[in-house]
Amino acid sequence: MNHQLESKVLTIAMVAGETSGDLLAGLLLDGINQQWLHVQAMGIGGAQMKTRGFTAWWPSEKLAVFGYVDALLHYREIAGIRNQLKAKLIANPPDVFIGVDAPDFNLDLEADLRAAGIKSVHFVCPSIWAWRAKRVEKLKQSCDHVLCIYPFEPALLAQHGIAATFVGHPLASVIPLQPDKAQARQKLGLQLDDRVIAVLPGSRLSEIKHLAPRYFKAVASMNNAYTAMKYIVPTLPQFIPLLQQMARDCGVDSIVQIVSGQSHLALEACDVTLITSGTATLEAALYKRPMVIAYALNGLSYQIMKRKKLQLWVGLPNILSQQFVVPELLQDAATPEALANATLAWFDSPEKVADLERQFTELHHQLKRNTSELAAHAISQVLQAIQVPRA
Repeated sequence: MNHQLESKVLTIAMVAGETSGDLLAGLLLDGINQQWLHVQAMGIGGAQMKTRGFTAWWPSEKLAVFGYVDALLHYREIAGIRNQLKAKLIANPPDVFIGVDAPDFNLDLEADLRAAGIKSVHFVCPSIWAWRAKRVEKLKQSCDHVLCIYPFEPALLAQHGIAATFVGHPLASVIPLQPDKAQARQKLGLQLDDRVIAVLPGSRLSEIKHLAPRYFKAVASMNNAYTAMKYIVPTLPQFIPLLQQMARDCGVDSIVQIVSGQSHLALEACDVTLITSGTATLEAALYKRPMVIAYALNGLSYQIMKRKKLQLWVGLPNILSQQFVVPELLQDAATPEALANATLAWFDSPEKVADLERQFTELHHQLKRNTSELAAHAISQVLQAIQVPRA
């Protein structure tokens, strides 16, 4: 049942960084728009948010930096955007500010806005359980409430006196519990009996520069062993020319199918995915697909991150499972040969694939909640407005 706050125009300022944040924020706006009749949302966002009526003063891509070195190179521009946004919001305060992920940008902004009397909600708990444990104190100072996408996070935050609600992971509601591989393949022009590998090089330019050449060299190696294999490479439209050139340089331009967007369709259609660490690995898990996770950074950035790392795992499926359910190849270990061997190994392990599908189905059930309603309820509590009852 909908409980709409009809008499009030809800003004929301939001900041979502990168493609994954834009997707999460778009899904959150769906829920907010269902609970409130009149919503004005503005700030920093992307295409998914704009389709929900969001006014983007700056595009999400402005915040898409990769590692410590990239952040330093773009510091002045990003700091300038944050200062301008802070001034606009303090001059015309919204009812609530919602920072979606992007903790390096959002937490400082949230702290400043909160000090100015603006309610602040942070959507997606920073990975204090994986690395950057010191960030928990900043989180406590910065926001009134945290919307958590993983079930173990609220109890962890409660230990530090931080109010939090598990709202489920929106993607667990968007992605079907039972993927339709046949339909996905039909849409992509693939045959049901094809062997298909989805290659996802990342959503950031720097990720693509670091990893796509290794992936394409791995494709060349796999193609030498299995010439009938199909390779689909979903990417953002702006990266297509670069990836096409990289594919040519690696001699696989006639082998790989580079497509604009359609990452979910590619994951649904594939047998195995070679994938860059990030939100996409969770999407692959929700599609119940075996995967090989890779990651590589600038050398200095990697050393800094390695020292702050608190867990054995980097990939979300492994972190959530608390074990290596899928292989991870990081930095120098992510050689084309190693990537190819690990990817092909899944085709020789049907029992292992079946067991992984069972684990990922259980994970899907754990993460699937009525995110829209739970998030709207938590936001209404922060606003001290009419509380939206749970269904």
